[in-house]
Amino acid sequence: MILADIPGISPARAKALQESGVRTPGDLIRFFPRNYLDRRTILKIHRLQGSGEKVTVMGTVTSVTESGFGRKKRLEAILRDETGQLKTVWFKGISYFRNTIKKGEYYAFFGTVKRFGRYLSMAHPEVEQLSSTDIASQEEQQQRFAGIIPIYPGNQFFKKTYITSGLLRKWILTALDRTPIPEFLPDELLKQFGYPDRSTAFRHIHAPEDPSQHAKALERFKFEELFLFEMSVVTLKREVFDKTPGPVMNVTRPLTTRFFNDVLPFELTKGQKTALGEIKRDIRSGRQMNRLLQGDVGSGKTVVAIGSMLMSIDSGFQAVMMAPTEILAEQHHQTLSEWLEPLGVNIRLLTGNQKRALREDVLTDIAGGKADIVVGTHAIIQEAIRFHRLGMAIIDEQHRFGVAQRAMLRDKGENPHILVMSATPIPRSLAMTLYSDLDLSVIRDLPPGRKEIVTRVLRESEREKLHRFLTEQLLEGGQVYVVYPLIEESEAMDLKNATEGFDQIRVEFPGYRVGLLHGRMSTREKDEVMRDFKENRVQVLVSTTVIEVGVNVPNASVMVVEHAERFGLSQLHQLRGRIGRGARQSYCMLLTDVKQSREARSRLRTMEETGDGFRIAEADLKLRGPGDFLGTRQSGLPEFRYADILGDQYLLETAKNTALEMHDSDPGLSHPKHSALKKVFLPYLEGKKKFFRMS
Repeated sequence: MILADIPGISPARAKALQESGVRTPGDLIRFFPRNYLDRRTILKIHRLQGSGEKVTVMGTVTSVTESGFGRKKRLEAILRDETGQLKTVWFKGISYFRNTIKKGEYYAFFGTVKRFGRYLSMAHPEVEQLSSTDIASQEEQQQRFAGIIPIYPGNQFFKKTYITSGLLRKWILTALDRTPIPEFLPDELLKQFGYPDRSTAFRHIHAPEDPSQHAKALERFKFEELFLFEMSVVTLKREVFDKTPGPVMNVTRPLTTRFFNDVLPFELTKGQKTALGEIKRDIRSGRQMNRLLQGDVGSGKTVVAIGSMLMSIDSGFQAVMMAPTEILAEQHHQTLSEWLEPLGVNIRLLTGNQKRALREDVLTDIAGGKADIVVGTHAIIQEAIRFHRLGMAIIDEQHRFGVAQRAMLRDKGENPHILVMSATPIPRSLAMTLYSDLDLSVIRDLPPGRKEIVTRVLRESEREKLHRFLTEQLLEGGQVYVVYPLIEESEAMDLKNATEGFDQIRVEFPGYRVGLLHGRMSTREKDEVMRDFKENRVQVLVSTTVIEVGVNVPNASVMVVEHAERFGLSQLHQLRGRIGRGARQSYCMLLTDVKQSREARSRLRTMEETGDGFRIAEADLKLRGPGDFLGTRQSGLPEFRYADILGDQYLLETAKNTALEMHDSDPGLSHPKHSALKKVFLPYLEGKKKFFRMS
């Protein structure tokens, strides 16, 4: 059967459905309602309380009047039954309802009833005309009208082609009657969780008799897609990732020991020690390590990365560290050089903008094995780059890279161990899906002695107060970041911009040197400004968000963010992480416009209340949803049709445990009772393999 076989679907409607992704009757069945109307409660008018209850009322329209002008225009109708009368009113769609509702006709109105003085009123009710005022017929119609009614995206979704929710409901029920729907979940799972079979579940989605039917059916569809996903995860991890051999690193560790005992000027935190222990266990296992190291800004992930690379060098291998920007790559190169060159470690920097002679020299060292550690950008994964013996690959700021980049880096050696790092804390439910191929290490504690950053939200009216505060901080020897959302003036958005702010701040603070940093500057210019700021030749750095990464200035104690309401939560937290790195008390001042959305107010309130990156990540995920949390294009986030990986964490855990149990008992799904599941799962698994560049 095709869409055109369903009565009422004309060629124009079929085209509109197809353009919206509904190409087959099966797609139509999977087109779930966006909402439901519960019309089971039908009351006589004299029983209405007017306390906001949602009910259905049936009666005869005794009057229809239109009044007011412009925005105050309204349409009123009086509905009467044998017990009383109810006023109904519309402020929108007046012309439609004026032509729909006729005096003397019998209707069912569904909506929310409220009391205004002596009168009961229902605003913008759903209206359905009934065919007769005969009492016996009314009772029959009441039975037909009552129920739980699915509401589907209508005309607007289908690009103004005449497709209403009622038409969709009718077509979907027809498709359900005519389309075979095979089951693939084993009977044992249906019984274990009390789920209906697949055909019944679809019917309970589109025509539920009560809310519990719908809830169980929806849970079943969420579970099945989470279960398939977790089955693919456990299959890939146990049969592919966990069986991929990696460099075995079991030799003595002279460099590693010297670094932690003689060079590192502070004690490791508990989280750092645990992460290093997990990495050490991985690289001695004989299998390739694939591990995510997750920690808040300033938690000390770089030290763990250095320990991992030194283990590789001590075992006779090279190590590489890839960063998303030249600024961050240069910062890492500088940090590693300061700490490791005294130990005799040769560290080379590779970026896309190096001069040819220098680049050739770096490539020679890499290919010949003279370079112990290579730090660079995407230039590292170019085809021309050849390593002598790559054993450890570190990827910093993992959320800015995709699976493809990880696979290309893996191909630079014979399955080198891979450690990816993220300073963007990720809620566990999201990490379980986003990085399903990786083992997880988390550093939750911060180095001792760090002072909590004081964060305040300020209005434009408090700018003079802020100016006095900044003057005090500068007089005490501190340094200040001022961050703007734009580089140059935009006519489309009334925002202060970095170049204009730079000129203004130079006037306001004449006794101090002000620097400007933004993404359109050359690498040399950025280096010069950052070097001047780090060495306190610049006291105020005006910047765009380019300083999210790459600048580490312990003396900088104040972060001012202009138009903070325009920034996302994670971005604000990353910016705040640029301060609080020294002995001085640090302050983050979030300047905001008077006009703010509810979401913006929530973001700013969260920034004031907590400095915990994991709490901030949870709040950010709730505000933005998983698709926007890290960016769909690069994140590799699985697209779930029904499940919400934030709201369905319990179901995600259940699906994971069920997948583990099934894989343990029947890893190849060879048992006859799993034959239907196998037919669905194998194509799904192939899709996951392509995603991880395995086929």
